[in-house]
Amino acid sequence: MICSTLRRVGHVHIYLVRKASGVSKGHHQQTVGSRPAASEFAARGASGNVLELLGKSYPQDNYSNLSRKVLSRVGRNLHNQQHHPLWLIKERVKEHFYQQYVGRFGTPLFSVYDDLSPVVTTWQNFDSLLIPADHPSRKKGDNYYVNGTHMLRAHTSAHQWDLLRAGLDAFLVVGDVYRRDQIDSQHYPVFHQLEGVRLFSKHELFTGIKDGESLQLFEQSSRSAYKQETHTMEATKLLEFDLKQTLTRLVTHLFGDGLDIRWVDCYFPFTHPSFEMEINFHGEWLEVLGCGVMEQQLVNSAGAQDQIGWAFGLGLERLAMILYDIPDIRLFWSEDERFLKQFRVSDINQKVKFQPLSKYPAVINDISFWLPSENYTENDFYDLVRTIGGDLVEKVELIDKFEHPKINVFRLKQPQKQLSTVVSWNR
Repeated sequence: MICSTLRRVGHVHIYLVRKASGVSKGHHQQTVGSRPAASEFAARGASGNVLELLGKSYPQDNYSNLSRKVLSRVGRNLHNQQHHPLWLIKERVKEHFYQQYVGRFGTPLFSVYDDLSPVVTTWQNFDSLLIPADHPSRKKGDNYYVNGTHMLRAHTSAHQWDLLRAGLDAFLVVGDVYRRDQIDSQHYPVFHQLEGVRLFSKHELFTGIKDGESLQLFEQSSRSAYKQETHTMEATKLLEFDLKQTLTRLVTHLFGDGLDIRWVDCYFPFTHPSFEMEINFHGEWLEVLGCGVMEQQLVNSAGAQDQIGWAFGLGLERLAMILYDIPDIRLFWSEDERFLKQFRVSDINQKVKFQPLSKYPAVINDISFWLPSENYTENDFYDLVRTIGGDLVEKVELIDKFEHPKINVFRLKQPQKQLSTVVSWNR
């Protein structure tokens, strides 16, 4: 049995039914007065069912795990809704890159893609980025799968290989991404990312460098903590310098001058070396983005063997919550005019400080229920809560666990009995 604490605002009336561990499969009795079980709130269709999504049809199978709550968010594209706070952040980043990086003919160096479909193949989301088949990020419990071959993208990097293959060498990708996650003010199953990529030829990277004509991009050596086996140290350090300088300019544009910045070494499957940028904002160090030198194997497979490059990714909600002092990630999905009108500004760079909509305290409820003995993850419960309770449920927190000491005896004596706990709450 598991106990959780749920905090909510407003009015909500929810029934949850959970089967006891040890109940024989196939023996299901619906409790009188209960609402449908979790599977009835999700697009999990058995083999043969078809899901219509963004104008396309996808056959469903045992991998399908899209909840109705998440499906209702697909196609909303908050980052493209004028005067939405996520749109403001996106436009500020676009403006900065358009003004700072200009091509030979006076046109913007970076192209922007903000309307690519969030439905991608598992190859695009994982294999193209060199994510191993056994990597934990592929788990069904952490992702939203349309079926065994398609999914809702977990990051905008899912489009990286295709755009490189198309011959692009400098671009930004903005879009909604989907991950099964916990319930609190900082996490939501849908959020928005902005991805940046830039490739350099030998001439572009070493232009203006003393004796640059004698320097090389590639060599055959060994991989270290500082560089890949195919990159020269000179090329790696110049690329790293350009990446950090580019991102420092970006956050300075967003947050203003005098910002304290530090870089933390980290790991991503598709970049090496890799870094996270942290900024000191109001006396607290906050992570704002991840970046690194692109894995040459990825670049080569996309047909750009004579170039090397960097990539970065940042969360739009993360930046907007810091910049506009928005305390809860769910507010971005609000259609309340009191929220939206605060961001209708004449200048995208205008300072905005969010004003709270309600001063009512949260209501806390404890619930407990039996868990199935197999194939359960906490994200299954979070999806169920979101589907039924919507965004009224502010937080779900595990506060206790219990395992019956005589559970095996119980199973032998009463193998057909189903125990369930019906939990409801009202304001």
